[in-house]
Amino acid sequence: MRRSLLLGSILGIVAGIVLWRAGIHPIWVGAVLVVTGLPLAWALLVPGAQGLGPVVTRFETERREVWLTIDDGPDPEDTPRVLEVLARHRAHATFFVVGERADRHLPLIQEIVHRGHEVAHHTHTHPEATFWCARSGRVERELDDTLAVLSPIGVVPRWFRAPVGIKNVFLWTATAARGMRVVGWTVRSWDSVARDPEAVAKLVLRRVRPGSILLFHEGPRLRPAVRVAALDRTLKALTDAGYACVLPDPASLR
Repeated sequence: MRRSLLLGSILGIVAGIVLWRAGIHPIWVGAVLVVTGLPLAWALLVPGAQGLGPVVTRFETERREVWLTIDDGPDPEDTPRVLEVLARHRAHATFFVVGERADRHLPLIQEIVHRGHEVAHHTHTHPEATFWCARSGRVERELDDTLAVLSPIGVVPRWFRAPVGIKNVFLWTATAARGMRVVGWTVRSWDSVARDPEAVAKLVLRRVRPGSILLFHEGPRLRPAVRVAALDRTLKALTDAGYACVLPDPASLR
């Protein structure tokens, strides 16, 4: 599928150039470029799109379980409070950490693991605007720089999540070579733009199903009223609804 998408886009560009040089009206040239480029753009820009390679978006379970994932840390203010919230609700989570932030706060990474949670990979610099078009060398550096930070303390990530879910054509080859799988989500909490923590909890509870992957964030990009509080409210709502936050068996991921 990846080869066909890339080939289709390349052929579309070539066809556009040929049509342009042949004097075809620019509207028709543009139409060819859009039609042939849309599938590739969809595969890159839509977080759960599978066209370029597999993206985990759920896990199979017969119980009321979900996979809680928290992006963009570690954060010296939020991470300790998040860990306390998780302990209070007896919830487990996977922290998708940014390598350069992990490098500044290695004790927080160790505390995450000590508390029984999991550390995963979320690039080294979080280049959300440019990751999709990065060359293979840049993608590899984003992976390897973070692995170099985490490996000395015994942390070997199994999962990778692209910044804001926007992927790269070289991503699957690079992650597979490093023993990682690409993970998306089922339910986005929208905590990064929310103003009311209770609204976040209600949104998640409306959309959650057994086997859902929940996306939350930590850090100063969230509004003060929402930071940690939205996660706390959501975990209470999930517990009241009979849901548990677990670290799923890798074999159950879909």
